[in-house]
Amino acid sequence: MAETDLADATVAEVMAELAALEDPKVRAVNERHGDDHGVNLTKLRALAKRLKTQPELARGLWKTDDTAAKLLALLICRPKTFDRAELDGMIRTARTPKVHDWLVNYVVKKNRHAEELRQTWLADPDPVVASAGWALTADRVAKKPDGLDLAGLLDVIEAEMLDAPHRLQWAMNTCLAQIGIEHAEYRARAIDIGERLAVLKDYPTSPGCTSPYAPAWIAEMVRRQKEK
Repeated sequence: MAETDLADATVAEVMAELAALEDPKVRAVNERHGDDHGVNLTKLRALAKRLKTQPELARGLWKTDDTAAKLLALLICRPKTFDRAELDGMIRTARTPKVHDWLVNYVVKKNRHAEELRQTWLADPDPVVASAGWALTADRVAKKPDGLDLAGLLDVIEAEMLDAPHRLQWAMNTCLAQIGIEHAEYRARAIDIGERLAVLKDYPTSPGCTSPYAPAWIAEMVRRQKEK
């Protein structure tokens, strides 16, 4: 596909480019993390930069149900054009962790329906959908906490996080940490919950990186805040 033709690229042409970028070694690494694609993300982003914003192409790529195509779709879409039903349907077909994460962070957070979806998804019986609600809640805890029942969120986390499926557990743990980091009046309780449940306490963390274990995460981020 010639670079001059990118403004009129078809789904088939873009899929051919993605196929050419497939790397078995990249796929092997991604599959260990639950992501079934073999495209280097730097190269994927470079392709997205060439394509620029193309909402209809993005919708076509999403419908292929190919993970690399879905990731590319999220990079070239226009987040504000999706209606509530579209986003709800998309989160339910975001099978892999990376697609799920990018959909929430790159699209839903920028959409006018984000708060309505946050509340709906929090109560969804599908733990993967519920994890999106918790991810949006963690973002609100940090950026727009007014109106949130932080004590109530801690009650739910305390009661449900330990036995939650992995992706939901991770999102709830992120919310727990954000409450402890951003809200001093709830910090002691957040740390206590984290210590008693010990979720992600033994999670392998590379040197120089912050542990996702909530008490350690809270302590490190509070320390950084005090140093500013």
